[in-house]
Amino acid sequence: MKLSPEQHSQFDREGYLFFPGLFTGAEIAKLTAAVPELYSRREIYNVREKDSDAVRTNFAAHLVSAPFARLARHPRMIEPVQSVIGEELYMHQFKINGKMAFAGDVWQWHQDYGTWLNDDRMPTHRAMNIAVFLDDVNEFNGPLMFIPGSHKKGVIEAGHDLMTTSYPLWTISNGLIAQLVERAGGRSGGIVAPTGPAGSMLMFHSCLVHASTSNLSPWNRVAVYLSLCAVSNHIRRFKRPEYIAHRDFTPIQCLPDDCLVRDYPVDLPWKDGLPASALVTSLEELETA
Repeated sequence: MKLSPEQHSQFDREGYLFFPGLFTGAEIAKLTAAVPELYSRREIYNVREKDSDAVRTNFAAHLVSAPFARLARHPRMIEPVQSVIGEELYMHQFKINGKMAFAGDVWQWHQDYGTWLNDDRMPTHRAMNIAVFLDDVNEFNGPLMFIPGSHKKGVIEAGHDLMTTSYPLWTISNGLIAQLVERAGGRSGGIVAPTGPAGSMLMFHSCLVHASTSNLSPWNRVAVYLSLCAVSNHIRRFKRPEYIAHRDFTPIQCLPDDCLVRDYPVDLPWKDGLPASALVTSLEELETA
């Protein structure tokens, strides 16, 4: 999937692109059917909400589940990012974020690259997220909120929030968020929240400031996030376990465009459980030639 010059310009200006209804109902059905079994597993890669048993984030499903392994190599998700970054990509993270009805907690204001820099020693912000909605997303079930153009600020000073939710995050102060929102247009576009049907896709810059509110609605809001990084920009430290920050820097090879509705063979190395190596961490910096 190729981006037009206009889309490249919009991404550079605003820091994100939105593709409503990009994946068909049949394609999304293959993915949603696999989520309950993944979420039911009592595995460390399922991070649950602070005050409930609802899954907040499932990590590394592409190493466990065939439908998600195929999504991880889907050209509609890989090619747009590759065209912006201009280099082959590897999978830094793979998440199925579950903002479940009545239970999905907030994600505080943050930049993804802030975490990747501070925790993983990713050298630059030549990485980004691309996400596909597995549920309809509306204004009530906790949509992602972006501050358009905030990626132009580069890396913003952040504090390590270990208390607010069950998942630690490098977060940005309220005062600075207020300034960024005002600069982006205040009440007239300073915050945007793309909504749309299941199958819609988002891609956004790793320095774009974003957040989401809690889900007090009766509707789930589950989305899959591929965090894709330039191969030359791979992480330099293994502070976090491999199921969170991957260590295989092999370039992603795309499958055909119909890979979600046809059973192309894929490797599932963690299908029967995490290897011991996936839990090993180190604060040592990698030596690179």
